[in-house]
Amino acid sequence: MLRKNSKSKTKASGARFAIVASKYNAEYVDAMVGAAQREIERSGGSVQLVRVPGAFEIPIVAARLAKASKLSGIICLGVILRGETDHAQQIGNAVTSALMQIQLQHHIPVIHEVLLLENAGQAKVRCLSKDHNRGMEAAQTALEMAEVMRQLG
Repeated sequence: MLRKNSKSKTKASGARFAIVASKYNAEYVDAMVGAAQREIERSGGSVQLVRVPGAFEIPIVAARLAKASKLSGIICLGVILRGETDHAQQIGNAVTSALMQIQLQHHIPVIHEVLLLENAGQAKVRCLSKDHNRGMEAAQTALEMAEVMRQLG
């Protein structure tokens, strides 16, 4: 079920986030990146953007950022559209597993919005719509998780 966008009330003054985003399916991913950046910056945080060729390349960059940086969170954005083979599912599964391992290993929130979608229509609704943007949702999750981690010390 899609949740309608609403602005986050979480403040992130001084918090640093990274966005790792795929260049593939740029129309959709760029819209998510823009929404995520605006939400983080509106809350008082800063954003480092790193672009990679495709979804499969996102985890290696997220791992490097998690290891090397003092970040409050890493937001991973991409769009995988299913085709005639199971390649998209394989990529989606691999990315999901890798991102989970990164956050557990490095104790940093890694927000997973690498979307595995059936078609361009689903991508338009989730990435280009004013009412629903998974980039904004990812940023809000990152803000909330940064606050949870800060409280835990």
